[in-house]
Amino acid sequence: VAISSPMVGTFYSATNPDSPPFVSVGAAVGPESTVCLVEAMKVFNEIKAETSGTIERVLVQSGQAVEYGQKLFLVRPA
Repeated sequence: VAISSPMVGTFYSATNPDSPPFVSVGAAVGPESTVCLVEAMKVFNEIKAETSGTIERVLVQSGQAVEYGQKLFLVRPA
C-alpha cells in the first residue's frame, strides 16, 4: 500500500535536520501516525499514514520536491 502526497510541496522526513525521521524502514505505523511533513507556501503540513502496517520503503529524499499523488512510502498492511 502506498502513502501518497496530498499536495505539491517539499518533502521533509523530520522536523529539523538534527531530529530523527518520523518513520524509517521497519517502523510500525497506524492511521494517525505522522510519517512526514510536506511544506507548501511556507506552511508545514503533517502527513498521516492513514493505514496500519510496517514501512517497507521510503521513496523520496528529505528536501525533495514532490507532486500531488506522488508515492512517498510503501507500507506492508498489518
